[in-house]
Amino acid sequence: MPRTIAVNTWVWTSPLTDETLEPLARTAARLGYDALELPLESIGDWDPVRTRSVLDGLGLGAVVVGAMGPGRSLLARAGDVAATQDYLRACLDAAEIVRSPVVAGPFYAPTGVTWRMDDGERAGAIGELRENLAPLAREAADRGLILAIEPLNRYETSLLNTVEQSLDALEPLLGAGVGLALDTYHLNIEEKRPDDAIRAAGSAIAHVQVCGSDRGAVGDDHTDWPGILRALDDAGYRGVLGLESFTGENATIAVAASVWRPLAPSQDDLAARSIAHLRALGA
Repeated sequence: MPRTIAVNTWVWTSPLTDETLEPLARTAARLGYDALELPLESIGDWDPVRTRSVLDGLGLGAVVVGAMGPGRSLLARAGDVAATQDYLRACLDAAEIVRSPVVAGPFYAPTGVTWRMDDGERAGAIGELRENLAPLAREAADRGLILAIEPLNRYETSLLNTVEQSLDALEPLLGAGVGLALDTYHLNIEEKRPDDAIRAAGSAIAHVQVCGSDRGAVGDDHTDWPGILRALDDAGYRGVLGLESFTGENATIAVAASVWRPLAPSQDDLAARSIAHLRALGA
């Protein structure tokens, strides 16, 4: 059975708003996507009720994606924990309305904020993360949702870079409203063998994002895509594959994602080639 393939609206714009959602949803449907990844950068950027109506009209599913901007952190040293918990509750609210099974993102510290830690400091940070994530995990589980926590590469965080680190850090919470969100871009940087890391993640995988190794189109790169899909099958993951790439036309997102050159002739072309390659592989 074909997988559900989604595309993130960051491919075209940031932030997603009520004004931009419908034309982007129509583009995604025209290109053959089954769902949209919906970044909620700030509470109120888009109306979940209206969004659900638009997606229903086009036969599209939804995946809510969070953004850990400056000051958003479940670690007190890196931001406002209470405000971040409130933000994640708002993401869960939106997910419930648009019928997204997960809320995915690096929900521990602001993206791009790094610091050195010895073993004791790391253990303390992991303990704090567990403590501050636990009430959100219970709320997600009560709603039938999963907070899918994404490890990032070493340039974007110093806390969770690998699947092994993430499984260890989140082990007490996994399966009770918490899972892993894996991104092939970060796997390519941090894992010695991305396919083995996927298999190790196993049933903890709650969401998967894909793109070329340069953040461009799937299939235009050196990634072993047949191997990635086989590993996902071996892990028992049949959930959504979400194309996550970024436009360099928006100054804020270009700097945040380090997009310094065009990744494709056009963003539509990037999205079209990605889904064509995945479908040709039987995804």
